[in-house]
Amino acid sequence: MIRNTVFELRNAKRLTQEELAQALGVTRQTVISLERNKYVPSLEMGFKVARFFDKKIEDVFSYEAAE
Repeated sequence: MIRNTVFELRNAKRLTQEELAQALGVTRQTVISLERNKYVPSLEMGFKVARFFDKKIEDVFSYEAAE
């Protein structure tokens, strides 16, 4: 399973979900799904998110093997 810290990073920057969605060129629903770990972004989107927050991709996304 892919986990992420998008919710925490967004709140630290005091951004709304809509503001983040606009910055990334996605819908607010995509941001909601991403924050709830219901959406696994493409590699391109993963890098875009990481760059937006000025983080390494592995600082935003992590992989947890299913047991």
